[in-house]
Amino acid sequence: MSFTAVDHGMMARALQLAERGLWTTSPNPRVGCVLLRDGEIVGEGWHEKAGEAHAEVHALRAAGERARGATAYVTLEPCSHHGRTPPCAEALIAAGVSRVVAAMTDPNPLVAGRGLALLQAAGMAAASGLLENEARELNIGFVSRMTRGRPWLRLKAAASLDGKTALNNGLSQWITGPEARRDGHRWRARACAILTGIGTVRDDDPSLTVRDVETTRQPLRVIVDSRLETPLTAKILQGGPVLIAAAVDDEKRAKMLRAAGADILVLPNPQGKVELPALLAELGRRGINEVHAEAGFKLNGSLLREGLVDEFLLYFAPCLIGHEASGLFNLPELATLDGKRQLQIRDLRQLGQDIRLIARPS
Repeated sequence: MSFTAVDHGMMARALQLAERGLWTTSPNPRVGCVLLRDGEIVGEGWHEKAGEAHAEVHALRAAGERARGATAYVTLEPCSHHGRTPPCAEALIAAGVSRVVAAMTDPNPLVAGRGLALLQAAGMAAASGLLENEARELNIGFVSRMTRGRPWLRLKAAASLDGKTALNNGLSQWITGPEARRDGHRWRARACAILTGIGTVRDDDPSLTVRDVETTRQPLRVIVDSRLETPLTAKILQGGPVLIAAAVDDEKRAKMLRAAGADILVLPNPQGKVELPALLAELGRRGINEVHAEAGFKLNGSLLREGLVDEFLLYFAPCLIGHEASGLFNLPELATLDGKRQLQIRDLRQLGQDIRLIARPS
C-alpha cells in the first residue's frame, strides 16, 4: 500500500494524540487513532490508562455511524487478543471501517501481525510502516520489553563542564539550574521506574518523586542496595512504591525495611553485588517499560560496563568544579583510545544556562 500526503498528515495527528498518554499508559504502549471519512476527521482518541479503552475504541465512539467506510490511522497495530479489553481489530471490523493504516506492527508476541491479518481476512485494506520510526521512539520502552525482555534504560546525570557531578564530600545540589531540573522531572514522569544506588540515598537523601510537573502517578523507585543499608528514615521510603534490590538475605533488616514500605528482591552475583541484568529482567517481568537511572558514578559505571545503558540524558552546567570532585562514570582507565566508548548524539539544546545532551551508544 502506498501512502499519500493525507495519510502522512493523519498519522502525524495520531502520534500527537498518542503522546498525550506519555505519562499514564504504563505498562501499555502509547497509542493514538484518527478516523477519516470523505476528507473529514470523524473521530479520534488515544489510550489514556491501562485497563481502560484503547485508542481505537475512543475514536469509534466519537465517530458513531460515521466510522462506516472511514480510514483508521493507528500508531500501533490494532490488538487481536482478549486482554483487559476486547480486541480492537474486531471493533474496527464491526464498525465497518474500510481501511486501516498502522504506523508499526505490535512487538507483543500475542499480536505481532495477527491484528493486521485479522483485518485483511475480513476484506479490509490494512498496512503498516507509515511514520514507523516516530511510533517506535514513542514506545521505545514497550518495544524493548517485548523484544529483549527488559526495559529501556535511560541514564540521567547533571555535571559541570569538566564532567563532575558532586564534590568529594558528596554535595551536588544544585549544579544545574531550574529549567534543567524541571526538564529532568518530565523525563522522570514518563518512566515506569526510577533507579538509584545506596550511595545516592545516603549522600543526598532524595525522594526521587516527580514534583516539578503535574502527574497522576509516581514511578516505582528502585534502590540497588547490596547490603540492605537503606536508612529506615530515608525520604525515598515515603511517597509511593519502593523496591530494594539486595545481594544479601538479611531477614532482620529486610523485615524492618518491609515494615517501612519497601519490597525486597535478593539478586546476588558472584562478586556479592546485585546482579544488574537480572534486576532489569525482573523489572521487565513486572511490566516496567522505561527505567530512568539517577545514580552516582559507581552505579553509573556498573550499568555502563554491563551494557545496560540504552540512552544518556546529560545536563551540563557552565561551571568548573575541579579534578578532585566525583565524575560521571566509574570506568577502568584506558591504555589506548581504541577502547573509548563511542556515542551517537540524538539531541542537543540549551535549557536556561545549561546544555542538555541526549545520546545513545553507537
